[in-house]
Amino acid sequence: MANFFQEIQVPNQKISTDSPPFPAVLGPNSPPSLAEFISAIESQKPLLESLLHKTGAILFRGFPVSSAAEFNQVVESFGYPDQPYLGGAASRTNVVGRVYTANEAPPDRKIPFHHEMAYAAEYPKKLFFFCEVAPRSGGETPVVLSHVVYERMREKHPDFVERLEKEGMVSRRVMGEEDDPSSAIGRGWKSTFSTNDKLVAEQSYNTSRAAKLGMKLEWIGDGSTVRRVICANQPIKHDKSRDRKIWFNEMVPGYTAFSDGVTFGNGDAVPGDAVYDCLQIMEEESVAIPWQKGDILFLDNLAVLHGRKHFTPPRRILAALCK
Repeated sequence: MANFFQEIQVPNQKISTDSPPFPAVLGPNSPPSLAEFISAIESQKPLLESLLHKTGAILFRGFPVSSAAEFNQVVESFGYPDQPYLGGAASRTNVVGRVYTANEAPPDRKIPFHHEMAYAAEYPKKLFFFCEVAPRSGGETPVVLSHVVYERMREKHPDFVERLEKEGMVSRRVMGEEDDPSSAIGRGWKSTFSTNDKLVAEQSYNTSRAAKLGMKLEWIGDGSTVRRVICANQPIKHDKSRDRKIWFNEMVPGYTAFSDGVTFGNGDAVPGDAVYDCLQIMEEESVAIPWQKGDILFLDNLAVLHGRKHFTPPRRILAALCK
C-alpha cells in the first residue's frame, strides 16, 4: 500500500478464495519510526479506510508503538472525533488523552461478542485496541463479521429473526451503587452518571437523548439499585454503506447476564435456544489472533462484533472509541 504498508498473513487469520482475508493484517515494508508511521497514516488514510470498509478489521503489526501515549498519538493521527464512554456497561479507566483501559473484568471471565455500546443512542463508529502488555496465554480479542451472524441466524431461526425485526428488543440492566469488578458489565450507576446523588443521576438521564428514545430508569429494592430499561427498536440494523443487514444488538451478553436481560419488544421472553445458537454461530465464524506487544486492532463497529477470551495475566489492552 503506497510503499509503506504491506498486507501480510498470520496464523489464525481467516483466508478464503471468495472474500478478503479477515482481519486484514498490515505490517511495515521496512522498519519505521513512530513519526513515519503516523505520517503514513495521515497521508494514506483513504487507502486504510477503503481496506477497513472492505474487511471490517485491520490488525497493525510490527510498528514501533510501545506506550499508551504513543497509542494516543496514533489514534489522533486518524483525525476521528472522540466518542465519550458515557453510559457504558464496563468498568474502564482513563489512561491518557482519549485512551482508556479495555474492559477490566477478571481474567477468568470471558466477555461475549458485542458491538461496542450497541444499546446506546450514540455508539462509536470506529474502535482501536492496543496491546501494551501481551498476555502470558489466552486473552485474544476475537472478532466476527456481523452480517454473517445475521445471515446464519436468519437461515436457522427465520421466524425469530423476523419477529425481532418487526417488534424490536428490550434490554434491561441492573446497576448497583458501586462498580462490580467481578463482572464484565458491572459498572455501577454512580460512575455511569458521574454522581453520588440519585436526583442528579435521574436529571442527567432524563435530559439525555436516551430518555427521548424511550429509555428509562427504575429504582428497585431499597432504592440504592437501578434498573435501566432500554427499548432497542432496531436490534438488526441496515449498514447502508455496504447495503446489508447486521446483527447489532446485545442479546447474547444481556441474556447470559440477567434472566430478564433481553425480551421482545412486547415483553415476551426471548427463546433460549436462539440465544445459544447465536452464540455458537459467533464462535464458529470468529477469528482470534493472539496479541503481540505493540499490536493495534482497528475495527469498524458497524461491521464487526468483538469479545474477549479468558487469559493468564499479565495482560494490558487499551482502547479508544471514535465517532
